[in-house]
Amino acid sequence: MGEITIEIDEDLFALAAVAAAQSNMSIGEWLAQRAKAEIRRLSEARQQHMTSTDPQLSPGLVLQRFTPPLALQDFKLIAFDMDSTLISIECIDEIADAVGKKAEVAAITEATMRGEIKDFKESLRRRVALLKGVPVGALQQVYDERLKLNPGAAELVAACKAAGLKVLLVSGGFTFFANRVKERLGIDFARSNLLDEADGQLTGQVAMQSWGDICDGAEKRRTLLEVASLMGISAQECIAVGDGANDLPMMGEAGLSVAYHAKPKVREQAMVAIDEGGLDRLLEVVRP
Repeated sequence: MGEITIEIDEDLFALAAVAAAQSNMSIGEWLAQRAKAEIRRLSEARQQHMTSTDPQLSPGLVLQRFTPPLALQDFKLIAFDMDSTLISIECIDEIADAVGKKAEVAAITEATMRGEIKDFKESLRRRVALLKGVPVGALQQVYDERLKLNPGAAELVAACKAAGLKVLLVSGGFTFFANRVKERLGIDFARSNLLDEADGQLTGQVAMQSWGDICDGAEKRRTLLEVASLMGISAQECIAVGDGANDLPMMGEAGLSVAYHAKPKVREQAMVAIDEGGLDRLLEVVRP
């Protein structure tokens, strides 16, 4: 084997000699110890890099803080947001369109999902108040004509159920749509807000339910933990999927957090960010 020659600057050599003497080592021993430490640091950095998927290797799918792949059967519950996650629309914006107030309502919705409006409950009350007088029949029209499942939604839910997971829909949207999506996809549990109505019209208020009146971020988190507790599982055995700021509390509790075509603040904090393609891209990371 040939010799390896390493050139060391005289000043660095002098510093190494002092450090070695202080450590009661020879210069060779001290340099060997430093080399081992550097190799260990580089190894840890490489391992950290491996926990993120290079966007060039997997376009539109970004991972952080874990090493893929994971096994789907290791999880027991998956929780989905509904609007702009399981489905392609924000239902409240489309209802507002019936009274010509979509732009006004959508602006509040967008600011809320970006996290610029911090109080989700107040944001929702403001938007629902603008729906006063909308015919209840407009909800069915939105469902029939505008509500579409996002690509891969049915496939992901089916794969989760086949692997034995229970499925939870927990939404800051409305029961009229959530219950229909729940039935359509065979989802096990659903929690969302109830629009108050009278004389065939929306009153502009959210109705009280047994658990409370508004399903905000805190309620999403509480629901995830409540269902997990009833199932006898830990939060680490849960997956949480969402796109907006009000999904972050439940995503923060779950063993795996997934951002789907999400706002920047949500993408930054999620362990999986699906930026391109459908929801079933999660199955590239969590294998059935």
